[in-house]
Amino acid sequence: MTDNTQQPGPGPQRAPADLPTQYAPAEVEGKLYDRWVERGYFEADATSDKPPYTIVIPPPNVTGSLHLGHAFQHTLMDALTRRKRMQGFEALWLPGMDHAGIATQNKVEQQLAEEGRSRQDLGREEFTDRVWQWKEEYGGRILGQMRRLGDGVDWSRERFTMDEGLSRAVGTIFKRLHDDGLIYRAERIINWCPRCLTAISDIEVDYQEDAGELVSIAYGEGEDRLVVATTRAETMLGDTAVAVHPEDERYRHLIGRQIKLPLTDRTIPVVADDHVDPEFGTGAVKVTPAHDPNDFAIGRRHDLPSLTVMDERGVITVPGPFEGLDRFEARSTIVSALREQGRVVAEKRPYLHAVGHCSRCQTTVEPRLSMQWWVKVGPLAQEAGDAVRDGRVAIHPPEMAKRYFDWVDNMHDWCISRQLWWGHRIPVWYGPNGETVCVGPDEEPPTGEGWTQDSDVLDTWFSSGLWPFSTLGWPEQTPDLKKFYPTDTLLTGHDIIFFWVARMMMFGLYALDGTPPFRTIALTGLVRDEHGKKMSKSFGNVVDPLDWMDRYGADAVRFTLARGANPGADVPIGEDWVQASRNFANKLWNATRFALINGATVDGPLPAAERMSATDRWILSRLDAVVAEADAGYEDYQFAKVSDLLFHFAWDEVFDWYVELSKTVFAVGGEPADVSRRVLGEVLDRTLRLLHPIVPFVTEELWTTLTGRESVVVAAWPEDTGFRDAAAEAELATVRRVVTEIRRFRADQGLQPGQRVPARLELDGTGLAGHEEAMRALLRLQPAGDAFEATATLPVAGATVALDLSGVIDVEAERKRLQKDLAAAEKELKQTTAKLGNEGFLAKAPAPVVEKIRARQATAEADITRLTGQLERLPRG
Repeated sequence: MTDNTQQPGPGPQRAPADLPTQYAPAEVEGKLYDRWVERGYFEADATSDKPPYTIVIPPPNVTGSLHLGHAFQHTLMDALTRRKRMQGFEALWLPGMDHAGIATQNKVEQQLAEEGRSRQDLGREEFTDRVWQWKEEYGGRILGQMRRLGDGVDWSRERFTMDEGLSRAVGTIFKRLHDDGLIYRAERIINWCPRCLTAISDIEVDYQEDAGELVSIAYGEGEDRLVVATTRAETMLGDTAVAVHPEDERYRHLIGRQIKLPLTDRTIPVVADDHVDPEFGTGAVKVTPAHDPNDFAIGRRHDLPSLTVMDERGVITVPGPFEGLDRFEARSTIVSALREQGRVVAEKRPYLHAVGHCSRCQTTVEPRLSMQWWVKVGPLAQEAGDAVRDGRVAIHPPEMAKRYFDWVDNMHDWCISRQLWWGHRIPVWYGPNGETVCVGPDEEPPTGEGWTQDSDVLDTWFSSGLWPFSTLGWPEQTPDLKKFYPTDTLLTGHDIIFFWVARMMMFGLYALDGTPPFRTIALTGLVRDEHGKKMSKSFGNVVDPLDWMDRYGADAVRFTLARGANPGADVPIGEDWVQASRNFANKLWNATRFALINGATVDGPLPAAERMSATDRWILSRLDAVVAEADAGYEDYQFAKVSDLLFHFAWDEVFDWYVELSKTVFAVGGEPADVSRRVLGEVLDRTLRLLHPIVPFVTEELWTTLTGRESVVVAAWPEDTGFRDAAAEAELATVRRVVTEIRRFRADQGLQPGQRVPARLELDGTGLAGHEEAMRALLRLQPAGDAFEATATLPVAGATVALDLSGVIDVEAERKRLQKDLAAAEKELKQTTAKLGNEGFLAKAPAPVVEKIRARQATAEADITRLTGQLERLPRG
């Protein structure tokens, strides 16, 4: 029944006494991680004949530090790769960082501002050098924090999205996409940050409920008059139409006519467009094609001009009284001017509505018409959808697939240019006569007077979209790419399925000729506080996982996170739960130490089943069932179920029952004790291996001490040997039931846990005779003497337990106490029943009040049942 064939290696060979009396994570974790890295346990071999298993880490920002979301996903990825390594796979978990264009540039610009300088003072080349210096000095803090958590990544393969190899991959795919007509340059509406002075992606826009204003403005005169409403009055300077629904009878007579645009000397047409909802507001919509994405689409359908009315910093550029005003200053000034002309029909303040803010600097984002580079996503998105539909890629949990299809089937072209200096510069050169040349990595850019390179850089998501294959050496056909691509599992949060997952799918399928970048997309939820509330600095509920690791150990944090990890569901977490996980680690430590002190061993084969007691056969039968269930859970990404399964098996079955039942066997000694020592060693050996992927540090320390072998990191994963003993399981279920019922009776009688009570056990015909000594020890029951007189008799599961409580409790005092409590419960039942039987009360009382009374009634009924039973079981007077 044993399957661990690892031979003793250079690992610690320690006596049980060397295991400290208490587990101190800070004294164990750092040295163990350093040992694992030094011995190369996490380094994958592309030349091995083992089957590969690959995960590439979602690259954290070079500016970032470890937060609970990172800790959550890293724990799960580490569990997957550690298990696969133990199963004999060539497991590669590849680490790295993202260059984080905007965030990193902002960091360095802040440094320069403190020096009284700007990036323009340095120039592009010197500024870029300064960013590299910052990266070397300050970047990558998170990598050290990953070590604290225990990430079993292959540090020899660490990558960075701006390193030479990945930069070559970016240039290669840009050139291919450009030459295939899938990258183009055009004017479109983009998210613009007036502070960062760059386009930003949708994921970099945070929407917040802002208290703005909704102003209704009258356009036109007389019969041509209509009313539009807006939260951005300053954009009216760029209006080029008013749109109405073609079937709206209120405005049918105006369609095609020109109306006066207030505060200007222009007239604009009224156009009919199906986009307009006639039921919303007045049913008339102002159209500003250069400053709103929906208006831009209307403008294209009706061939309307696009008038840009503000510059890149949000300052009005339209000649006239508002020129030079900041957009917000212009807003109030324009509304005042409209009010003076009698054009303001209604004003609502405050008007709460969702407004986009730059996630980096919290500046209000401005929709802006801008010349940018775009990816034509239509054919790429089609392939990304088909790869899931035809089964090449599985999404887990399956119900999340709909969200994926909703995105890829309705994807808009992707703006990939950013007005930054830090990042992959767009490899396009412009000539003096309007020429445009895209240059690949192996090509020389054009030279001569008048040739300049595009000043923009690529969106960070462009390079991270190549991550699953660029990190393995693509575009070269490297041994790593051949061995480890496609990767096996992408584990990431469902919140970036649109922004990162879909883009990796598009690029991987395109670059690798239809081979997807991963076989399974395992989506997790988000970590929330213990009340299910989103963690936010503004809420004051953000937790630093490093603080918890300092206090409770990395294993406690990991186990807490894994135990909450149901597929796709958000994970509430509180400090009490981390403390409970720390207690579990302590329990593992103490139980293993007890086992070692009592001679538990893994040496030699397991004794034959016929030499084992029922208790031994029960725990081994349960162990194999747990192995099978854990395997099924892992394969289905049910980390919470696996963690809960192992927690309850280890604590409830191994420690609370098998170890306790074995104490009497060890005390007696002889062959049964030797058998149980070997069984206990086997159970702990395999249980620690099962737990290792989730709690690697404490299991390593305990397993190497228990077995004397090299490391649990490279030990074999436990297998289900097929051993099942239904009879032993049934027998021990009866033992546990008898012990539990007697413990409950003792507690009801107010007996102290260690208080010994004379008892007679009648076990004939139950099959439990062999467990009498163990049950007596667990229940603190001493043999019945000559003066024994049963004052309470309890029939349980065919057995009869007679107890002599005389002199142990004051029976009459206990009877009076129970009778008093019973009378109070009966009074409560009478009162609540009377209220619930009053139709007038039920008709008038609020539902929550009625439900509260129903709950009180149910509690009273339960108390009466409990107290009546306790009175009946009291010793006879």
